[in-house]
Amino acid sequence: MKIITPRLRWTLFGLLCVAGIFNAMDRPVIAILKPDMSADFGWTDEDFGNLAFYTQIAAAFSFLFTGWLVDRIGVRRSMIAGVTTWSFAAMAHGWAVAAWHVVAARIGLGATEAVQTPLTIKTVATLFPPNKRSFAFGVGTAIAGTGTIAMPFMIPAMAAAFGWRGALIFAGLGGFVTLALWLWFARGVKFDDGAEDATRDMSDDGAPYGPILLERRTWAIVIAKTLSDSTWWLINFWLPDFYRKTYDLTTEQLAIPLALAFLGSGGGALLAGWASTRLLEAGWSVNRVRKTVMLVSALIVTPLPLVLQLNSFWPVAIMMGVVMAGHQGFSLSIFSTITDVVPRAKVGRVTAFGAFMGNMGGAAIAKITGLVLVAGIGYTPLFIFAAVSYLLALVWLQLLLPEIKRAEP
Repeated sequence: MKIITPRLRWTLFGLLCVAGIFNAMDRPVIAILKPDMSADFGWTDEDFGNLAFYTQIAAAFSFLFTGWLVDRIGVRRSMIAGVTTWSFAAMAHGWAVAAWHVVAARIGLGATEAVQTPLTIKTVATLFPPNKRSFAFGVGTAIAGTGTIAMPFMIPAMAAAFGWRGALIFAGLGGFVTLALWLWFARGVKFDDGAEDATRDMSDDGAPYGPILLERRTWAIVIAKTLSDSTWWLINFWLPDFYRKTYDLTTEQLAIPLALAFLGSGGGALLAGWASTRLLEAGWSVNRVRKTVMLVSALIVTPLPLVLQLNSFWPVAIMMGVVMAGHQGFSLSIFSTITDVVPRAKVGRVTAFGAFMGNMGGAAIAKITGLVLVAGIGYTPLFIFAAVSYLLALVWLQLLLPEIKRAEP
């Protein structure tokens, strides 16, 4: 049996995060190449919103099963199942010749990529000690952000050479290569992830979720995540469209402003993770650290509607990066709170149910955005909602979870 050294711990987690980059490629591919796909299939803004809606719904309902699956079969087998299925789903886009083929591939991708979130949280809870988990989340998000920064530059080039289908096939192939490397480094490792206990005895649940859904801490987390994730999906999916319509940018011109947004995302996660770990090591309570970082992150997002009043493009691009940083600081604290208050054997299910609710919020905002834009109302009401969503999430969390205490040493 191989001992998990600090280097091996970070290697395994880093490869999981790289696999996550290929998993996440499908969303910026679709968003950046919207004009090309719309030209192929004759889509309107409402059609594009519906495509996002179907993907989010598929992911949302899949989360109800993937969290249970990750808790049940553990880190290793979840990694194999997740990366294999979402890579095949991404590659399936390469054979899409009709609109319904794209919709079917998106539904399949949404359903299979839902393994990643509970798998990531489960891996962190398994490999890292409690005080190091926030920093691990920050590093993981920074790795994902670094890969995402390259996408606005890579995707147009790949699309020019191979079409938008080729870009998604590349994402699938990258997933398989990363999985092979992860399995090589993970050979001989025994993961203390609670999977054996979950397989032997599910009597505490009686069902995939059971009493988990009756706990205040579950609903404190999932509603807060629903509110915050709605804004994330709004910006993540519609930001290229906002730039095109407001500043008349081409696909190639989107590269730098989108890279700035993703740079802010990764930087915000890394800073929040580092700050959380340092404050915990300095003796701050878990409750004080998590909620302080959430409050600062929420306040960072509140100026978002001001981008509609600015006449200069680059201040808007920088502000969007700051907003993305605020989201990741808030999101990281929610994920860290899950590992704080939820026993390890149930982390996957609570994470997945939170992701289910977050994706339902994303599906709703995608649908609403398409309808609002078709009606000619513009982005103003959407950005106002985004500005207050994190503060509302924090208020809800405080009401239901006034004191964050660790469930396990």
